Amino acid sequence: QVQLVESGGGLVQAGGSLRLSCAASGRTFSTYAMGWFRQAPGKEREFVAVISWSGGSTYYTDSVKGRFTISRDNAKNTVYLQMNSLKPEDTAVYYCAADKSMHGSTWPWEFEYWGQGTLVTVSE
Repeated sequence: QVQLVESGGGLVQAGGSLRLSCAASGRTFSTYAMGWFRQAPGKEREFVAVISWSGGSTYYTDSVKGRFTISRDNAKNTVYLQMNSLKPEDTAVYYCAADKSMHGSTWPWEFEYWGQGTLVTVSE
């Protein structure tokens, strides 16, 4: 069992930055791939980024490439999402998720554990 708690969301102006954190419980954190997803009002949950168990492999959705960076610290059981050059269309609830496979996926149904989400609002 893995429990995930996100933090770091908030209100920021367009062009600004935020860093989201996701703290995980459990001794097996380092064996999970970790992902970030987001859900905007009235829209389906969408993939943002994923990182492999070791941190050696990452993948991003096209709309955030070059602006967002996913990273992890297995010693701290934490995964991060650094978000730069934020746009109003990045406004959403951001969720972290854990996938038992080592390399992860872009499909939400392949992630076994989810956090409660943290709201990011980007104003014009």
